[in-house]
Amino acid sequence: MSAHRRIVLIAIAGALIISTSAPLVRLSGVSPATSALFRCAYAVPPMLLLAWMERRRLGPLPRRAVLTSWLAGVVFALDLLLWHHAIDFVGAGLATVLGNLQVFIVAFAAWALFKERPSTPLMIAAPVVFAGVVLISGVFDDAAYGSDPLMGVLAGVATSLAYAAYLLLLKGGSARAAGPLAHATVVATVAIALLSPVFGGADFVPVWPAHGWLLLLALGPQVIGWSLITYSLPRQPAALTALLLLVQPMTTVAISTVALGERPSSVQLAGCAVIVLGVLYGSRRAAQPVPAGTGQDEQDAQVPKTSTV
Repeated sequence: MSAHRRIVLIAIAGALIISTSAPLVRLSGVSPATSALFRCAYAVPPMLLLAWMERRRLGPLPRRAVLTSWLAGVVFALDLLLWHHAIDFVGAGLATVLGNLQVFIVAFAAWALFKERPSTPLMIAAPVVFAGVVLISGVFDDAAYGSDPLMGVLAGVATSLAYAAYLLLLKGGSARAAGPLAHATVVATVAIALLSPVFGGADFVPVWPAHGWLLLLALGPQVIGWSLITYSLPRQPAALTALLLLVQPMTTVAISTVALGERPSSVQLAGCAVIVLGVLYGSRRAAQPVPAGTGQDEQDAQVPKTSTV
């Protein structure tokens, strides 16, 4: 097997593992605050082990990176609390689709903060994706799925804002992966425990089989899934990265339909399709001009790569 194909398969495996996150939350049957708390708490030991191994190779994190990671952990706590409520309001599949709005929020925030102008495809796709969000909200649909689709959309958009802030904070911290993520996970666990009364309360006493699902959530998507994606995506072209990431929301909708019996309306499914297509188109990079006389090998070397946190 070629190195390229192996990296692609690793990325797909990571995206498929992460696509089980929202269904596992629903299967646990616990409150949003409880599932958010324990998915972080159970992930702390393996992430600390990875951070220790990284520290042995590279030395301790700079103080600024540690402080930035702590702030990122607080924001990540809000992200999880909001997203788990979105799952409760509008279902696992639709909530996961809404979570992909962070692509646009990060891009426009980077424009404001770092003067990184969004690409033309992203500017065109933004209003298209917003239209998909409106379709999922159920504003124009009497048969919308979910206990409260409008609140689900509001929680989903708020989730994307928090997740975008989390990514931007980590971007400004350290180029390492395990250390900052371990610090952020520990702080997120403590922050969720403190904030849980505001978000409906958390049950701190583990019960079976609910915590079996939460343990799978922590060790699978939280640790293994993101480790695979973090390893593979920086080694892929930008267009392929966008395509691989779209495996997650599409697979989650399918899993939620088959395993959980979720049945979004035709209008909401149309909104999902609009968002997925919009994200795919918006993730494209504008073609870069190639100087005259540049050979094919030099052109290939200029293909932009992308990375993920």
